[in-house]
Amino acid sequence: MGGAAVGAAGVGDGNGGGRSIRLLVADDEHLIRGALVALLNLEPDIEVVATAENGLVAVEQAIETRPDVCLLDLEMPEADGIEAATRILQAVPTRVVIVTRHARPGVLRRALATKVSGFVPKSTPAEELAHVIRDVAAGRRYVDPEIAATALTAERCPLTDRELDALRHSRSTMSVQQIAERLHLAPGTVRNYLSSAMTKLDAASRHEAAEKAWEQGWI
Repeated sequence: MGGAAVGAAGVGDGNGGGRSIRLLVADDEHLIRGALVALLNLEPDIEVVATAENGLVAVEQAIETRPDVCLLDLEMPEADGIEAATRILQAVPTRVVIVTRHARPGVLRRALATKVSGFVPKSTPAEELAHVIRDVAAGRRYVDPEIAATALTAERCPLTDRELDALRHSRSTMSVQQIAERLHLAPGTVRNYLSSAMTKLDAASRHEAAEKAWEQGWI
C-alpha cells in the first residue's frame, strides 16, 4: 500500500517485536466505534487504550492516556476530527489518523496543515487500517491514493483559510455569534470574512456561499 517518507523508528513492528501501539479511537457512531475497537484489538501489536464519542472527549482522553496514535472520525460533535487533532497535537506527543466518509480536497488540506499523519476513508478494511496505524506509529505518513488524486486535480480555491473556516460553520444552524465563539474571533471579524467569501463566490448569502464552497470540495 502507499505511504510517505520514512520517519522515526516505530513502537511495534507488527510481528510481535517491541511493545504494543497504544491507540485512541474516537467516533460519534457507537456501532462503528465498537467495531473498530473490537477489530483493531485483535491485532497482536495494537492495544486500544481509550475511546471517545466526540471531539472534546477525544482531547481529554488523549491528554489523560497519552496514546501513540489517535484514530479520529472527521465528523464528530463538539469538535470535528481536525479541530480535535489540533488540540491533541498541541498537548500530547502523539500522531493522528483521520477517517472520513466524505473525502473533500479542502478537508485533506486542512488535515495536512494540522500535521495529521494519516487520512483514510471509512471504507478502509480493518486489516489495511491496522497497516496505516503501524506506518503512522513508525513515523511515516499515509494518505489514501484516491483522496490525494482528487485533491491534486481540484479547482484552485480563491478563499483564505479563515474565510473557509467561517463558511464551514455556516453550513450548520450556528449564528454568527456562535461561529465567532468557535473560531475565537470577534463577531465583526467573522462577518467580514463571510462578506468577503460571498463576494468572491458571487453568493447572495453566507449559506449559499457555504454550499458553493462545499460543492467545489473546499470545505
